[in-house]
Amino acid sequence: MTDDLDRIMAVMNVAFDPAYGEAWNRRQVEDALAFGNCHYGLVGAQGMPPLEDEPAVGFFLSRTGFGEEELLLLGVNPEFRGQGLGRHLLNELAKGAKGRDVSRLLLEMRRGNPAESLYRSFGFYSIGERREYYRLQNGERIDAITFACDIG
Repeated sequence: MTDDLDRIMAVMNVAFDPAYGEAWNRRQVEDALAFGNCHYGLVGAQGMPPLEDEPAVGFFLSRTGFGEEELLLLGVNPEFRGQGLGRHLLNELAKGAKGRDVSRLLLEMRRGNPAESLYRSFGFYSIGERREYYRLQNGERIDAITFACDIG
């Protein structure tokens, strides 16, 4: 897993705008994966899992519980966006979740996140919001939107 953790962190370092503080540090990812109910997927530049000596250009991190799977993070290197890799990662997430008898995916994101169009096109729909939930680096507050996607 160490190599995969390095791959996740390499994408993390370029995929998330630091102004929003959404990227996790290595310790947070390690701790999440240590719990056994967290899962991840990687994608290489060709849309397949990266070979042993290839870097990842995208990843997801999720957590399973009570018949649902929460998408914690999904990141794609900006140089590789617009090629369907985010959708590929969502398909892999859903496939793995179904194998764990999950019937619904959940995610929470900041209002205005450009990934919202990807999530909606995949079948996610809004189920709630948390007013002024996220605090940006500059102190500004942004609402969080919770989404669900039925896969079962």
